[in-house]
Amino acid sequence: MGHDRNRPDVRGNQEEGGAPPTAPTAFGVLRLPPQRGLRPRNAPPITRNISCRALILRVRPSGESNREASLLTGEHGLLRATVFGGPKSRLRSHVSPFHSGRAWIYGDPAKDSKKLADFDVENWRPGIREMYERAAAADEVAGTVLASYGGGGSSEAAILLAETALDALTDSSGENCPGVIAWFMWKWAGLLGLCPDLTRCCQCGAPAPEASPLAVSPAEGGPVCRACRASGRHPGLFPVSRSCRLWLETPPARPGPPPDPRALTEAAALATAVLSAALGAPPASGGRWRR
Repeated sequence: MGHDRNRPDVRGNQEEGGAPPTAPTAFGVLRLPPQRGLRPRNAPPITRNISCRALILRVRPSGESNREASLLTGEHGLLRATVFGGPKSRLRSHVSPFHSGRAWIYGDPAKDSKKLADFDVENWRPGIREMYERAAAADEVAGTVLASYGGGGSSEAAILLAETALDALTDSSGENCPGVIAWFMWKWAGLLGLCPDLTRCCQCGAPAPEASPLAVSPAEGGPVCRACRASGRHPGLFPVSRSCRLWLETPPARPGPPPDPRALTEAAALATAVLSAALGAPPASGGRWRR
């Protein structure tokens, strides 16, 4: 078939990634719609694949046979991705709470969805499921991380802190689990920048005597001295003994409880109150480990 002289010549104008095709007309230049299948070079990618270190926090059913996993990653913060596959799927068995390793995630910006394509487990932590106290404490760690949106922008430090607490719970006795949780809660509050300054009164700024007991107000962000307590009402004060204060000011690098049961009770109560005041709701346990 020969070329029609009256038909606009648009050949060479529809290159992939180029400008929309044009054709000369009696009224000027007509811009034609791009052909289907051609995308501008500067268009965002339809799909995106990422590979990152991840900690599985929680898994819940999604649809009839799929699951939705909440992951804390070092590079991208808190993510949620769908896990496809039936009960006998290898991927489904690998994607379980408290497992950590490398995740391959496929994202579709057009549908605003993410799919967990593969997960290479590096740490299974089987000991957590061997004791109820360990499992309950680990679930509290996961709930606190989720409630605080993965620690904000400190993703690398957040995943390191959460994995350190879970590793300590893997072989902890039931009696040591409250100490690990108290340590994690206080360190997590420090990661979020919520730990109160225990060296001076939050009302008048008077320095607090070293190694002295305190009355701390999480809502006001610090201890309230005796003179300020006498001059006004300060509800919600938490007592902090000398031993508890020393532990709070210099917490150990590895999970470890305060030196005595009273200090443990005070530290757990104060850490829970500090996080509750910032998050607007109690952490996952609601103070389960206060004794």
